[in-house]
Amino acid sequence: MNTTVLRSLLLCALLGFGRVASSAADPAAAWQAADDARVAAMISADPAKIAATFSDDLLYVHSSGSSDTKTSLSAALTSGRSKYNAITYEQREFREIVPGLVHMTGRGKFLLGKVAPFNELHLSFLAAYRLEKGVWRFIAWQSCKLPEPSAPKKN
Repeated sequence: MNTTVLRSLLLCALLGFGRVASSAADPAAAWQAADDARVAAMISADPAKIAATFSDDLLYVHSSGSSDTKTSLSAALTSGRSKYNAITYEQREFREIVPGLVHMTGRGKFLLGKVAPFNELHLSFLAAYRLEKGVWRFIAWQSCKLPEPSAPKKN
């Protein structure tokens, strides 16, 4: 293991990222904590938080259809090329598919951009978390844009 990875792991342990580890008593709380940590990492664009929450096997498919890996998404976030300002869930549900693999479904509003006015996307999504060495890590994302509500018809 190289020194950069070791430093990142040590920093994550010191900063308390172990709190997203699996919890037999309340697995749903562990899954939610893992997703909350991932959202915070994406908004802060902090490289250590991103490294701690993203799986090395991440596949992130944007609502535009373009895709990223852990490396490319991390680079986009930390360079500022992609900027997540806020994520507000309208719905978020978790389900364990098999031991060690959880999928999350839901919808929400995603505020993106470098300067105001920010771009707001209303998305439906499917995500997955995998238990890796006792820690739930973000491994997959697929989202699609939801249609805007139609204006009421005038009679």
